[in-house]
Amino acid sequence: MVALVGPPNAGKSTLLNTMLGQKISIVTPKPQTTRNRIVGVLNGPDYQIVFLDTPGLHRSSGLLNQEMVKIAMDSLKGMDAVLFMVDASRPLTKADRPEKGHQYLDYFNEIDCPALLLLNKIDLIDRRQVLPLIDSYAALYPFRAIMPVSALRGEGVPEIIDQLLTVLPRGIRYFPEDSLTDASERFLAAEIIREKVFLLTGQEIPYSSAVMIESFKEDDERNSVTIHATIYLERPSQKPIVIGKGGAKLKQIGIAARKDIEELIGRHVMLKLWIKIKKHWTRDERFLKELGF
Repeated sequence: MVALVGPPNAGKSTLLNTMLGQKISIVTPKPQTTRNRIVGVLNGPDYQIVFLDTPGLHRSSGLLNQEMVKIAMDSLKGMDAVLFMVDASRPLTKADRPEKGHQYLDYFNEIDCPALLLLNKIDLIDRRQVLPLIDSYAALYPFRAIMPVSALRGEGVPEIIDQLLTVLPRGIRYFPEDSLTDASERFLAAEIIREKVFLLTGQEIPYSSAVMIESFKEDDERNSVTIHATIYLERPSQKPIVIGKGGAKLKQIGIAARKDIEELIGRHVMLKLWIKIKKHWTRDERFLKELGF
C-alpha cells in the first residue's frame, strides 16, 4: 500500500495514470482537481502495488478543502510506503524554505513508513538545477530516496517502481491481477464529467461545481449504458455560463465526457446532463457526505 501525497498540482494523478498505463484519475492544469482518494492497482509478474492518489495538501479554512486535506492526511496512516511529490518547476528557495519546511513537517510527522521524494516536472527546468533542489529538500526530512521524474513523459517511472520494491514488504495480492482500481464505473463517470467542467469552463466555475450520477442503467443486450448526471453549481449566475449560448457549452462538456467514459468502460454511452443550483454546497456538511466526503 503506497500513498501518493504532496501539494496541489504536483502531478500525482498524472503519475498514477502513467504507472498504470490507463487513465483512472482525472487530470487538469488547475490545482485541487483531485477531491477524493483514488485507488490504482499496479500488477507485475511478482508484485502488486496498491497506490492511493490523494487530494493536494494545502492550508484552507473552507469546509470542502478541509475535508480534502483530511482525506490526504488519513491516507498516510497504515501505509507501507509514501511517495511525496512536489513540483520541481517551483523551486524551494532559501526565503520560503523555513515556511515550507514547517508546513511540510506537519505532513512528514504523520509518516511512519519509508518515504520517497519525487521531484516532478524536471522536463520543465534546467538539469543543472536538480542537484541544488535535491539538497534543499534533503535538509527537510530523511527520505529513503529523492528522485527527479517527469510523470507526464514517464521519465524515472520505472526507477520509482524499482525503488518501491526494495522497501515494500511481501504479502498477499489484495485485488485480482486484472484489476486497475476499486472505484466503480459510476464514480469514474462522475469524475470524468467533473474533469470536463474543469477543462471547459473558467474563473470560479470548476471550484463551485460538483457532479452526482442520478442513474446508471446498463443494457447488456445492446452493450450500452444510459447515464443521467447532475452538475451542481453554487450560484444562479453560473448556470448560463455552463450551459453556454444555445446550450453549446453543456453539449461540449457532454460530448467530451461521453467519449472518455466510452473509452473507459468499453460500451456505448448515452449521457444526459442537467444543471442544478445548490447554494453554498461547498460549506454544506450533509451535501458533502452525499458526494462521498
